[in-house]
Amino acid sequence: MVPPCCPDRSPSPALSSNEFRRAIDRISRSLALALLLLLGGCSGADLLNGLASAGGVRVERNVPYTDRLTLDLYEPEEPALDAPVLVFLHGGGWDSGSPADYRFLGTVLARRGVRVAIPAYRLWPEAGYPAFLEDSARAVRWVRDRAPGARLFLMGHSAGAYIAAMLALDGRWLGAVGLQPGRDLAGAIGLSGPYDFLPLTGKRLQAIFGPEVGWPDTQPINHVGPGAPPMLLATGLDDDTVRPANTARLAAALRAAGHRVEEHYYPQVGHVMTIGAFAGLLRPVAPVRAEVLRFLGLAED
Repeated sequence: MVPPCCPDRSPSPALSSNEFRRAIDRISRSLALALLLLLGGCSGADLLNGLASAGGVRVERNVPYTDRLTLDLYEPEEPALDAPVLVFLHGGGWDSGSPADYRFLGTVLARRGVRVAIPAYRLWPEAGYPAFLEDSARAVRWVRDRAPGARLFLMGHSAGAYIAAMLALDGRWLGAVGLQPGRDLAGAIGLSGPYDFLPLTGKRLQAIFGPEVGWPDTQPINHVGPGAPPMLLATGLDDDTVRPANTARLAAALRAAGHRVEEHYYPQVGHVMTIGAFAGLLRPVAPVRAEVLRFLGLAED
């Protein structure tokens, strides 16, 4: 039996996986051949980052937001006055991943008018729950101070989607830095996220989230209540890393509480491709990029 949530096995798009092979079937033969030739010994993130164009994008890397932690910024060279600001929280099972893996995402969104911040946060075994929530809340505070009047959104993939959902639903974390989810967030986006994954059956997850008595408090679904921002939740129906039921259950809970929520399910798409499909080469795999841009109030090109 597949557990309700399995840990991430890859911090970035693993294009040599079976999921990539399924994705190939959804794009043209010529494009598939080109991708296979380009892969060589590169990781999926290296390939997508190497092909991402930074034209029209202003990039700042390793900008400190605390004494120890940094973030990467991707902004249009000439942002519109009403350009949305997006804090993207990377995945990696709370023990791996880096902002540098997502250069392709930052440049793609910035070229379409979004100001993007991708923060690092403490990972296991350096720190477990709730350190990654505390760090991410500090990053959101930094971004809010940099762009005080902008529409501010959160987005995360996998473990990052968990963090985004917790910041949006459990007011303790943003509250600790003087923010309120319903007041300060224009919306939150979760891609392939674990939101309702008890019991924790693996020793690694048990170590990350601490004693069993506290596990219910770690679940985003248990914090659905008044004051949540609008949310967009999306997942692939072939996800065997985080069950799509996580998305369905959280969406149902939000809807029952009277909150605005969009949910999208992509047939024949697995865990990695909900983020990989932001890249131009993989855009045909799933319409996730267009749906995210629409949620941000922008049009897909």
